[in-house]
Amino acid sequence: MPAGIHQGRRHRGWLRQGSHPLDHKLVNTGLLLAVGITLHNLPEGIAVGASFLQNPQFGLFVAAAILIHNIPEGIATALPLCKGGVCRWDAFRISFLSGFAEPVGALLAGLFLVGFKGLVPGALAFAGGVMVFITLDELIPTAREFGHEHWTAIGIILGSLFVFILSGIFGI
Repeated sequence: MPAGIHQGRRHRGWLRQGSHPLDHKLVNTGLLLAVGITLHNLPEGIAVGASFLQNPQFGLFVAAAILIHNIPEGIATALPLCKGGVCRWDAFRISFLSGFAEPVGALLAGLFLVGFKGLVPGALAFAGGVMVFITLDELIPTAREFGHEHWTAIGIILGSLFVFILSGIFGI
């Protein structure tokens, strides 16, 4: 069957099929990742909002670090959807919407914390704690389980170095 025949066919009523047949397992993995990334982005947004209230330059530093960190997250969300047969536009849209939870979290944190400045350090600690827990409890063990022990360590080291460099650039 020609590739164009599948264009526009829908999966779950709202996802359009790309040029090859759907792999429902990959599509479900991509959708589950999107939900997980959405939940993960809320505390990141809280970190951005709280850090900006603490010090605008610090807020820009945190936002820049998280922005760069979100690029591979978006790719990780979209890739299984595309490989699973979802059209690229829908995969992009899902990745974008899962990332959009972050500015929503920043806005909510900013609106709430502006009236409760004393809670800003606690909000920063909460956001940092959630991210450390997810990293230590989920991300690192999963990466190591799938045979990426050295790349996981190299990624952590490079990410840490990059944040140190970024903090020097921002003077934080």
